[in-house]
Amino acid sequence: MPYISVRVAGDLSMDQKREIAKDFSETMERVAGKPKPSCYIVFDEVSRDNWAKGEDVLSDVDKKAKS
Repeated sequence: MPYISVRVAGDLSMDQKREIAKDFSETMERVAGKPKPSCYIVFDEVSRDNWAKGEDVLSDVDKKAKS
């Protein structure tokens, strides 16, 4: 039972999640021989207020980019 964790800063639409799940499960089947129905894919959407790159919190970076 493959378990795939997808962690992103911000939100994904349901269409994006469906496409990612389809592509990841197809890749696991093609590359690793794991049946698509056996793949568990978890989406962890983290607020950009709770994610930093180096010393920069991503929500601050977003605000600076809009200025």
